[in-house]
Amino acid sequence: MSARRIIGGTIYVLSGVVGVLAFIYPFLLAEVPRQSYGQAHGQDTPLVTIALVGLSVVALLVELQGREISARTVALLGVLVAIASVLRFIENAVPGPGGFSPIFAPIILAGYVFGSRFGFLMGAFTLLTSALITGGVGPWLPYQMFTAGWTGMTAGWLSYVVRALCVKEKLEFVALCVFGFAWGLLYGAIVNLWFWPWAVGVPGQTWTPGLGLWETVRRYGAFYIVTSLVWDTARAAGNVALLLLLGPATLRALSRFRQRFYFEVCTDA
Repeated sequence: MSARRIIGGTIYVLSGVVGVLAFIYPFLLAEVPRQSYGQAHGQDTPLVTIALVGLSVVALLVELQGREISARTVALLGVLVAIASVLRFIENAVPGPGGFSPIFAPIILAGYVFGSRFGFLMGAFTLLTSALITGGVGPWLPYQMFTAGWTGMTAGWLSYVVRALCVKEKLEFVALCVFGFAWGLLYGAIVNLWFWPWAVGVPGQTWTPGLGLWETVRRYGAFYIVTSLVWDTARAAGNVALLLLLGPATLRALSRFRQRFYFEVCTDA
């Protein structure tokens, strides 16, 4: 394994650590003031966003310099991000039901075909670019970027498991649909954590410093069921519908591209 690939992998791991810490650090504070949705993380959001974007760009440059991905693949990443961003613009112009969004199917399929690193970049940059296009920039943005990146990253892990088990094509799409449904719910459940520690609401659904782990989980579960479950179910169902409708053709097209242009060069440098 080349030194550049190790460095690139380390940067991705560091990005993941930064993301996890950004989500959980409020739960480690001795005091958390109650704030509105748009005020939570108001001061640390720029730093988290810069860290995420900076680490992602550096990781991409390191891998490109080491020829672990080709320039054509980077160009494809840009094209896919642009397409997904346009889909989100259309979504804003013509809103779908609940939390339905057409951007997650491309992220899942890209990560599934090109691997976890590509999937992470696809998810993170798609949310960043689409937020700039649609005016969705706010303190929630880096947390959406992290979570979308993790969606694409774990799609790459799913691909590895499917190939290792030699799963047949029909079962492969079943696995993709289950994965898409699960992440439709997980995306909302994770992103909610960026503001929930500050949220004002019913005492049994809000967090206060000093709560034990089980009580924290119980309260968040109650909060999620009441405020987000129906919304996120629409996203999950939409993911399944789009994967069934567009998945087979898109998967074949991306796989052909990967076979032609995606390559690795193993060196000792």
